[in-house]
Amino acid sequence: MAKEDTILRFEKVSFGYGENYPLMTEVDFSVRRGTKTTIMGQNGAGKSTIFSLITKKILPDNGIINVINGVSIALSRQVIPRDELDLTVREFFEKCFKEKVYDIDPRIDDVLEIVNLRGHIKVHDRIMRSFSGGQQARLLLASAIIQNPDLLLLDEPTNNLDKAGIAHLTDFLIKYDKTVMVISHDAHFLNSFTDGVLYLDVYTRKIEQYAGNYNDVRDQITARMDRENRKNALLLKEIQAKKDQANAFRMKGGNLRLVAKRMREKAEELEEEKVDVRREDKTIREFIISAQADLVGGIVHITKFKMIKNHKFSIRKTDIKLRKNQHLLLRGPNGIGKSTLLESIAKNEAEGTKILPGVTVGYYRQDFSTLNFEDTVHQSLTEVSKKISEQEMRSIAAGFLITGDIMPNKIGSLSEGQKGLVAFARLVIQKPGLLILDEPTNHINFRHIPIIAEALNKYEGAMIMVSHVPEFVAKIRFDFTLDLEK
Repeated sequence: MAKEDTILRFEKVSFGYGENYPLMTEVDFSVRRGTKTTIMGQNGAGKSTIFSLITKKILPDNGIINVINGVSIALSRQVIPRDELDLTVREFFEKCFKEKVYDIDPRIDDVLEIVNLRGHIKVHDRIMRSFSGGQQARLLLASAIIQNPDLLLLDEPTNNLDKAGIAHLTDFLIKYDKTVMVISHDAHFLNSFTDGVLYLDVYTRKIEQYAGNYNDVRDQITARMDRENRKNALLLKEIQAKKDQANAFRMKGGNLRLVAKRMREKAEELEEEKVDVRREDKTIREFIISAQADLVGGIVHITKFKMIKNHKFSIRKTDIKLRKNQHLLLRGPNGIGKSTLLESIAKNEAEGTKILPGVTVGYYRQDFSTLNFEDTVHQSLTEVSKKISEQEMRSIAAGFLITGDIMPNKIGSLSEGQKGLVAFARLVIQKPGLLILDEPTNHINFRHIPIIAEALNKYEGAMIMVSHVPEFVAKIRFDFTLDLEK
C-alpha cells in the first residue's frame, strides 16, 4: 500500500461524556500512512479521548471511524494503570499481546535497548512500581514499540523523561517508517519530527488540520487571527457608518426614511459577514502560592541523602539548609532516586533530612497519587479548605479552569492535565511552608507553564523541585542546586 494512502479517517464523529460534557461535534480528519501527526489542544479538550476512539476503547455517539483493514495499532499510555503497578516487567509486556509470545524475554531486551533502558534492568522479574517515573515512562513507550504497530499512538511520551530519554525517543521517531500520532505539549520535541497537526478546539469542539510542525501551526493560526481581526475591524467601521447615515436620514423624514431603512438593512447584512475570530485556549489566571505565615529560621536541613547507583543505594553527604524564600533544585538522570528522595522528605522520613516542627508540607507528585481518585473534585478541594469559605475555594478553582461543571466529577475521571491543575489549586488553598514539586509541568498545557513558573519563582516559603524541562527551570530562581549524580 502506498505511503499516500489514508490509514485512518474520522467522518462526522461526535462524542461526549453525557449531555453536559460534549467533547467533539461532527469532527472530520484523516491521517495518511507514514506521516507523523501531533494532536494539540487545551487540557480536558479531549485529546486522549481521540486515542480511545481510535483503539475502540470507547465508541462514538455519532459518525464513523475508519481504520484500514489489517492495520495494527499500539498505544503508549501516559501512566501505568494502578492495577498493573505490581506486575513484573515480563508480565507487563506479556499483556501487550493477545496471544502468548514464547520469545518474550529477548524481545523485551531489544525494545529496552531502543528506549535506552536495558542497562538499568538486570532481570525481567522486577516489579513495575519499583521503577522511577522516568523509567516507567520508558517502559510505557517500550510496551507500544514492542508490538511494531502500523499506527503508533503516543500520549505525552516525554513526561518524566530526562534529556537523554527525549533524545532517544526523538531519534527513534525520526527513523520509524510507519505512522505515528503524538499528544504532547513539548514544542521543541514536536518540531523535531512532526509533519502535520490536528488541533482540537475546545470552543468549537472541531478538529482543525494543519500541515507543518508546531511552529508552522502557531504562525498559521496567528496569521489567520490577524486577518480575521482586520476584516472585522473594517466591517465594524462600515457598519457604524451605515448606522450613522440611517439615523441622519431617518431624522429628515419623508422619502429619506426609505433610504434610512435600506441603510439599516445594509448594516445588518454587514453584521452577518463578520467572522468568528478563532479564540485561543483559555489560560489559567495568574496565581500566588502564599507561604505559611509563621515561618522562622531553618525550615528544612539536608545533611545526607540516598541515591541509586549501579542498582544499589549509596549515601552521600551534603549541607543544605533552606530558610524562608529559598529554593533548591534537584538534578540527576532518570532512576537515580530523585522522586524517592522527594517522597521521603515529604513524609518527613528521609534519613539526614529534618523539617522544622509545625511546617505544613505541600507535595506535588508526578503521578498524582496524593489525590484520592475516588473523591470528587469538590471533595478534594474541600479537604484542604479548612480556613477559607466555599466561595473563595470555588474562585481559586475557577482560576485553574476548574469550573462548576467539573466539581462533581471524580478525580480519576479527569484528564492528566486537569489532575495537575487540581493539584495546583490545592497548593494555593493549603498555603504550605515547604513546597515539594516532582515534575510539575508534566501533562500541563504549554500556555499555563509560564504562569506556573512565575508563581513558583515568587513563592516565599522553602521549595524543593525536580524538573527535566530546562525552559521551565530557567524561569525560576534557585538558591541551591543538588546534583545527585555528582
